[in-house]
Amino acid sequence: MHTVRLTLLLLAACGIAQAGGLDNARQRGTLQAGIQYVVPEYRGGMKFRTPETLDQALLEDVAKRLKLPLATVKGGKTDLALATVTDNDPLVRTHTVIPTGYTSAPMAIMRNDTDIKTWEQLKGRKVCVSEGGVHTGTIAARYGAIEKVYRAPADAFIAVRIGECDATVHDSAMLEELIRYPEWKKFSARLPAGPRTTLAFVVPAADRKTADYLKKVVADWTSTGQLDKLMKSAVRNIAFEVYLDQTAPDCH
Repeated sequence: MHTVRLTLLLLAACGIAQAGGLDNARQRGTLQAGIQYVVPEYRGGMKFRTPETLDQALLEDVAKRLKLPLATVKGGKTDLALATVTDNDPLVRTHTVIPTGYTSAPMAIMRNDTDIKTWEQLKGRKVCVSEGGVHTGTIAARYGAIEKVYRAPADAFIAVRIGECDATVHDSAMLEELIRYPEWKKFSARLPAGPRTTLAFVVPAADRKTADYLKKVVADWTSTGQLDKLMKSAVRNIAFEVYLDQTAPDCH
């Protein structure tokens, strides 16, 4: 229900054009895409941080194919939106939902010697999450955990490694890949993944031209394994950011 609510709020805020999304983008000279979390612009002096989700990277690829600059927004008029949806999402009644093929679920990892064995045992415990995470806010609401929100996944992972949090909750696909790394061996205790959601493009049902184009893009991603490559690349980058920035020893 939380994911459906987020999706509906996103689309309501973005105001997707009812028809001709790609035509509007070409006329404007910019692809305006609705997104759940707008990644902050990198500025000199900032630590580079890989975002929580693949949304930005996927939209950048679409814009590149269209040979248009990309503007991601959480409010105002947009040409299309990228959102997490469930199988029974009410959006299908008014919009065309085009799954990208990327699915995920909330998953928690902790130190191997943790006493937390169930999601319910997160009540009153500190849980590291990152800005823009699909599951940020849900762990506190559902289980009574104390969420500590960090700028990006790398910061949340560093926090759990040095003992600032009892667990960290993120995208299950990324966490499954992360704990394969040797340096994460003693942080591979986990809670089972929760309900799965799908990352999908959402366009008005009347805009068949945009929908057909996005279906072709997704088919190309599927044939080339693009989503898996992007996910693994993001995890490598996040792991490297943790390695570079961890200035305190792991909590023992």
